[in-house]
Amino acid sequence: MEGGNSPHVQLQQIPLATAAVSVQPHTDSFSYKENLIGALLAIFGHLVISIALNLQKYSHIRLAGSKDPRAYFKTKTWWCGLFLLVLGELGVFSSYAFAPLSLIVPLSAVSIIGRYVLSFVGCGLAIVGTYLLITFGPNSHEKMTGENITRHLVSWPFLLYMLVEIIIFCLLLYFYKEKNANYVVIILLLVALLGSMTVVTVKAVAGMIVVSIRGNLQLNYPIFYIMLVCMIATAVFQATFLAQASQLYDSSQIASIGYILSTTVAITAGATFYLDFTGEDVLHICMFALGCLIAFLGVFLITRNRKKSVPFEPYISMDAMPGMQNMHDKGIAVQPDLKASFSYGALENNDNTPEIYTPATLPIVQEQHGSRGVSAPPYRVLEHSKKE
Repeated sequence: MEGGNSPHVQLQQIPLATAAVSVQPHTDSFSYKENLIGALLAIFGHLVISIALNLQKYSHIRLAGSKDPRAYFKTKTWWCGLFLLVLGELGVFSSYAFAPLSLIVPLSAVSIIGRYVLSFVGCGLAIVGTYLLITFGPNSHEKMTGENITRHLVSWPFLLYMLVEIIIFCLLLYFYKEKNANYVVIILLLVALLGSMTVVTVKAVAGMIVVSIRGNLQLNYPIFYIMLVCMIATAVFQATFLAQASQLYDSSQIASIGYILSTTVAITAGATFYLDFTGEDVLHICMFALGCLIAFLGVFLITRNRKKSVPFEPYISMDAMPGMQNMHDKGIAVQPDLKASFSYGALENNDNTPEIYTPATLPIVQEQHGSRGVSAPPYRVLEHSKKE
């Protein structure tokens, strides 16, 4: 009887296992709802961050001439900007718990649109690219449990990706520190490589917190604290390199190049660690890549059309004076080398010089000094002539 019943039992179990394997998360309507929630949170967060940075910048500009370097701490505008900045960062942080990493990262173009609304074409392209990213973005969802994150962390694709990233990071750091290669691409590549690890750990931490709030506690797994430490460390070093780049290059150039590099590297890291594009068809992947390219082009046009501020020069340019050479010419002395005689106070003293450039002759004035009316000798004034 047992031998006759065992095939029947196996036949009853096979359909259950097959049904469990054939379930695809991207066909669930609830996953699209989570994508929409994550995208809206990211857009809201980036817009609020853009407003917060503008408020803080306005406060710094108003107090630029203050003797107290920390006078902005006493203004309500700066604190309001700080509150909005924290609120925006919380919105972006929460978005990683709902939508795939590859969908959230490119949406940072919204903050650039809010900061540099100077090109209608660029803004239009960035909006079209954002629409394509949301519509054709990856729709893979997975519970961020400690077991799943540990399994992704020790998978061979991610280990190979980490090996390549560490080698590239060390080479770039060597050229930047030892060879003084202060190119904007090298610095922002360092920022992008660190930022890719930041977004991977942010999604893990945010996802485990959301799963814990829903009732399945994940804070007792060591992987949560490992990801938390990595998130803080990479964010700090990323901010350090970004601050060094801001001291050397214009903010618009950093915004465009940094967005393109950081988005590309972060999408690659998300696709390797979380397998964002698993189960997606070729059409969705191609449309998503097209959305990224359109958003890149839009951000580039926005930042490129931004007017560069002309620094104030508190001196008179010497090239505006007749007979004087340009002080910015390379290899040329500032003081003119004249063959003719040169008198201090006159630009040029030769026979071909107009009369208005010849030194003036002071008149002889006699004054009486003393109470006895004795006339004092007149002042001796040197007569200048045009003779060489």
